[in-house]
Amino acid sequence: MNFMGTDKKLLLVYRSMERVTSNESVNIVLTPQFYTLKREAIPVKFAYQAKKIAPSLFEGLLEDGVAYNYFVIKEEEAWVFIAYSITEITAFLESKGISADKVSKLFFAQQAVDSFVSPLVLSEKEALIVIDNTVVLVPRSALGNEEKPLLRIDSSMMPKKGLTLQRGSSALITQKQAFLLATLFILFAGIFFFEGTRYGGENKSENDELQSLYAAYPALQSSYARSGIVEKYRALDIKERKKRNAVKTFASMIFKGVTLTSLKVTPKNFQAQFSCTNEEVAKRVKELAKKAHYHTTKVKGGTDLHIEGAL
Repeated sequence: MNFMGTDKKLLLVYRSMERVTSNESVNIVLTPQFYTLKREAIPVKFAYQAKKIAPSLFEGLLEDGVAYNYFVIKEEEAWVFIAYSITEITAFLESKGISADKVSKLFFAQQAVDSFVSPLVLSEKEALIVIDNTVVLVPRSALGNEEKPLLRIDSSMMPKKGLTLQRGSSALITQKQAFLLATLFILFAGIFFFEGTRYGGENKSENDELQSLYAAYPALQSSYARSGIVEKYRALDIKERKKRNAVKTFASMIFKGVTLTSLKVTPKNFQAQFSCTNEEVAKRVKELAKKAHYHTTKVKGGTDLHIEGAL
């Protein structure tokens, strides 16, 4: 089913669609047949924070052995998480005559939920409707015999945020992400050039300072002594890094339903105890600890967790 947009043709992609013969560049809207959706009230402010915890929310809901990407949408009281397989999507588009270089932008039907003011008929057997503010696929027979207006969609109804299917690649990134990456690469190149120039100019003065240091502390002229000092402080640095990483990991485990009740750090290890409101919350905390390679023990008689790791 094709819908004409203001700039490019908007193509609604569904399993039973016919093969496309057009060679024009198109924008694509994916039906729920190509993604899994979950809505959660997560206390995070930014989309990149929500995307980091998306994999844990779909635990046990997705097919094993398939690589998934994640897309997030902010609602008033919650976040909408969408899991999709770009490999599956790309293969299906190819089977319908749509190569990656012909895809301008890719959207999800859920992004246009406000536009579904009436059912959208896909075929003799299927239709899209909105239930509980979610776009879902239903049998056409569920619509009954009542005459309903045919929903028409154009590009003006779609949001600005879409995914760009990279030509010859199975990766999806937004144009904003591509721009940020390009900016970072340019910035790193500038820093590298500046540091290289400065290093060349300061090399002589640094050598002079080093010789003065050797004169003041003759023991440093021994490579064995210098190696011993380096190894000593390297071990201290490793421990400090582990402490900082542990604190950062524990911070990521604190979300709605989780409270850090105790934290103990010794020269050899660290121990923390979390209070969880229910089994589902405890399971998510345990998964995060497992990814960090920490040992988790469930406190008897409740859902609290005891987590420890070595330094």
